[in-house]
Amino acid sequence: MKYDFDEIIDRKGTNSENVEGWRPYIFKCGPEKVFPYADDEFVRMWVADMEFAVAPEIRQAIIDRVNRRILGYTMVYDRGYYDALLKWCKDRYDWSFDEEQIVFSPGVIPALYQLVEDLVGKNEKVLTMTPAYGFFLHACEYNGVELITSPLKRENGRFEIDFDDLEKKASEPEVKMLMLCNPHNPSGRIWTEEELRKIADIVRKNNLWVVSDEIHCDLIRTGLKHIPFGKVMEDYDKLITTMSASKTFNLAGLMFSNIIIRDAAERQRFQDRDKNIGAANPLSIAAHKAAYEHGGSWLEELKAYIDGSFDMVKNFLSENLPEAVFEIPQATYFAWVDMSKVLPDVEDMPIFFANNAGVLLEGGDELFVGNAKGCIRLNLAMPRSVIKTGLERIAEAVRKHKA
Repeated sequence: MKYDFDEIIDRKGTNSENVEGWRPYIFKCGPEKVFPYADDEFVRMWVADMEFAVAPEIRQAIIDRVNRRILGYTMVYDRGYYDALLKWCKDRYDWSFDEEQIVFSPGVIPALYQLVEDLVGKNEKVLTMTPAYGFFLHACEYNGVELITSPLKRENGRFEIDFDDLEKKASEPEVKMLMLCNPHNPSGRIWTEEELRKIADIVRKNNLWVVSDEIHCDLIRTGLKHIPFGKVMEDYDKLITTMSASKTFNLAGLMFSNIIIRDAAERQRFQDRDKNIGAANPLSIAAHKAAYEHGGSWLEELKAYIDGSFDMVKNFLSENLPEAVFEIPQATYFAWVDMSKVLPDVEDMPIFFANNAGVLLEGGDELFVGNAKGCIRLNLAMPRSVIKTGLERIAEAVRKHKA
């Protein structure tokens, strides 16, 4: 392989949320909370960034931009950026859209906060499927609107949409928006065209706004295909798609995302209410453009590496924790593992594994909105040697607890 995904990189001293921000995020505490492990002894398998070096082609683009020597107020004026994004979507997903529909946000999370503020009134509701990305809920809480949920059905580790329940809840007159995660986080499902068309029928029937979070769309298993919701609902104006190279290429700290808004009035409102007034980090633009233009080779090697890591996890769990329910997901770099039969008496999986295994992970209803009790999410975007250590610690903690 051209790129080294086995390298272990020291992130201490880089203001990394992964390294230093886990206490308030996972456990809602500060440094006063003492764990049996020192901070640098934990295996960190929680937040959704990677332990892999950013592709050298992207790092060079950032260096080249710095070498222009001025980093003044910046917006996206470069036609080349639009061309790179549009070509990426066309080549990978056979999906095209008008350049004028593209606006920008520091991230998908700020965009979600803004879109709920723009489109959902105080007495109205947002609908999503659970388990769900926690910030779907937080965006609603911030704006004082209710999030209602349609639990996905679990069949031997595979998640399926309960269309009867989804349609029933979508038909409530107060519901104005569907937040769709495509592919789905944390389950890793790639929704099929048939499933997406059924969702589209429900959306049209109830005249809903739909925000399709497609930030994980590039991170799919080798040989599989992502279908943008925009391909299924080609002529539906109330569709907004959020995408970024940040998750794909480990650029989350650069704070930049593409928000594709079809409706001209909402697009203008989104821009008018943008707290950043359209400004962007010049290094972010350079990095994302380079990712779309030169990152394909790195991404294919990354996917192959993560595919192998999933095989390793599947084999390990089958041999060491056979009661754990896990299927290799179609997308994301997360292993969603149902541990309810393994540890039926454990209410809080993250605190259990932090205290007993020295592994930082996420799981449960508090972090994933609902329908997540007894489940954990393991980030596998790291060298396999680290994953192996984390898995061994998890298995040993379970053995000691049962003994």
